[in-house]
Amino acid sequence: MEPGHSDDTAADHVHRPSDCRVVGTVLARIGDKWSILVVMTLTDGPRRFNELKRLIGGISQRMLTFTLRGLERDGLVTRTVTPTIPPRVDYELTALGRSLQAPVQALGAWAFANLPAIQHARARFDGVDAAPETGEAQVQ
Repeated sequence: MEPGHSDDTAADHVHRPSDCRVVGTVLARIGDKWSILVVMTLTDGPRRFNELKRLIGGISQRMLTFTLRGLERDGLVTRTVTPTIPPRVDYELTALGRSLQAPVQALGAWAFANLPAIQHARARFDGVDAAPETGEAQVQ
């Protein structure tokens, strides 16, 4: 442990710039769109690669592979190979990955609840008025 570091809770933690860099790497992983969608898709249990690809619309095979490897590296997902012909590969959330579900769901709920306000703010910033009755945008 570093001098002055203790096992106190995060609330008692003294902020250090080096902590931001370390935490930033974790936030980069769990904060990207594809990782969040993979975590939410695995909420109901293990899934095969092609099933994940089908359920997560718009993700390329390369990006799904990259995302799953990153989540596995960070201990959020396990990859299980069953030696059949062809081999069966399943992905599943670890206990650590399951602990991420509640914060991700809360963030998603916040986004849905605040979407109208965010869309209004974007339109105002972009110089567009949304007609309240139709929702159609008109340039000012």
